[in-house]
Order: sequence, then structure tokens, then C-alpha cells
Amino acid sequence: MKASLAALALLVPFSAALPQPKAVTPSSLPTFKAASAASRIRGGAIKTPKETFAGYSAFGAVQGTMGTAKMIVQSVLAGAFIALGSFLAFNVGAAVPGIKESNPGMQKLILGAFGLPFGLLMVVMTGGQLFTGNTALVASAWLQGTVTTAQLIKNYIVSYLGNFVGVLMIVGLIGAAGLNGGIGGGAAAVATAKCSLGFGPAFIRGFLCNWMVCMALWQQAAAGDLAGKFVGIWLPISSFVAMGFEHSIANMALIPFGMAAGADVTLNQFLVGNLLPVTLGNMVSGGLMVAGAYNYCHGQ
Repeated sequence: MKASLAALALLVPFSAALPQPKAVTPSSLPTFKAASAASRIRGGAIKTPKETFAGYSAFGAVQGTMGTAKMIVQSVLAGAFIALGSFLAFNVGAAVPGIKESNPGMQKLILGAFGLPFGLLMVVMTGGQLFTGNTALVASAWLQGTVTTAQLIKNYIVSYLGNFVGVLMIVGLIGAAGLNGGIGGGAAAVATAKCSLGFGPAFIRGFLCNWMVCMALWQQAAAGDLAGKFVGIWLPISSFVAMGFEHSIANMALIPFGMAAGADVTLNQFLVGNLLPVTLGNMVSGGLMVAGAYNYCHGQ
């Protein structure tokens, strides 16, 4: 026993010289680091709702106070991107009659998944002026007092008309390129169905649509990288298309594409029967369900 104690005593000085183990913290664990890296790769929502609203309304202030010339250019380009997305949707989701007949749910999923999400992502990544998104973004800034009423109204008018110009530019270019033939029957059917809605249903579908569009912009604002922004946009946008909701800027392209393909739709049915109620529904939902609701919940 005495010999054992003596041996232990001899070991004490040597043990003091040995490197001491590091304290273990969650961030030092390999699994924690791997999970954090995976989260960054996925682009997970890294902002709190309050932080997201602050960024949302701050970007709305940028949009609302932008110089007129730049606002016009950004509005035209945003409309062009949405028109390109609409044309892609027609070329894929509206060009599968066999799937539509045998599996209509799958056809709706394809129609939503390819087209408009890619158009909105281009708008977001270039800082574009999209009227439907501005009904929440710029309205949030207005509620926060960083945009005046005159600036809000100006932004709505410029972005709406600029979007329309950009959309019609792409519709004209597609026609001049001789590409309308590939979307004929599907485009005509979509345009006819949209212009057959009554005022009330069109308004409600517009209301529901832009609620999802503005939430797509909210979700991408919460994400930290391109992958997260893509996922945040893709899910709501593909969903609203699949569910048959109505987006005013997309309809500026979808219905003229259908009219060019032979849809029995008049200009009055397009502008008054569809575009007017859908636009009003888009405006109300963006301002009420996103800007108004989250200014109340998370604003200063």
C-alpha cells in the first residue's frame, strides 16, 4: 500500500506537465459544426420574424424612394421576367395533355413548378420593381413612416404600368420569334378560363394569390443565401399556380399569350373582366395580410 502511494506521488509532477483537455462546448462538436454548415448550405431561415420584417420594410423604403428613371427600368425588367416565367409554364405545364387527362393533379404541379418561381427569383435577385410584391414591401415602409403617401401611390402606378410594358414586350418578342405555336391549345384554354370568372371569384383568387406571393418574398428575405431564397420562393409560388389563384402581372402575359393562340377572349374581358378584379384583390391582400398584419406584430 505504501509503495502504491509513493508511486502516485511521483506521478503528480508529470501529470501537471501534460496538456489539459479543452472544455467541450456545442460549437466544438463535429456534429454541431456539420449541422451548422448544412444549415448554411440549405439557406435556412436565419432571421427572426422581427428581423425579417425590419429588412422587409427597409427594402420597401428603397423601392418606394427609388428615382423615377431607375424605377421605370426596374419595373419593365421585372415584368419581362414574369412574362418569361409565364411562357416557360405554358411550354411545360400546359403542354402535357396526356398527363392532364390521366392525372390532373400532377399536371397542376408541373404547371406551378416550372415557370413563375424562376421569374420571381430573377426579380428578387436583381432588385426588381414588381407591383404585386410592392403592395406589401412598400406598404410596410409606408406604415413604418419611411415612405410618404405620394411615394407609395407613385410606386404602385409606375411599377404596375412598367410591369405591363415589360410583359407585352416579351409577348411581342415571343410572337416575332415564331414560338407561339408550341403553346397553342393549352394557352388558349387557360386564357378562356381566366376570363370566364366573375368579378367576385377573380377578386378572391387575386387576394389569395398575392398573399402567397408576398409571403414568398417574406421567406426569401429571411434566408441567408441563394438556395434558401429559391426554396422560400418556389414553394408558395408553385402552390398558388397549382391551386388556380390569380396573379395580375402573370395574367398580363398568360391571357395575351392565349389570345394570340386563338382564345375567344375580347380586350374588355381581359382588362375589365379579369385584370381589374385580380389587381384589386392583389392590392388588398398584400397591404392587409402581410404589410398590415406583420407591421402590427413586428413593427416598431
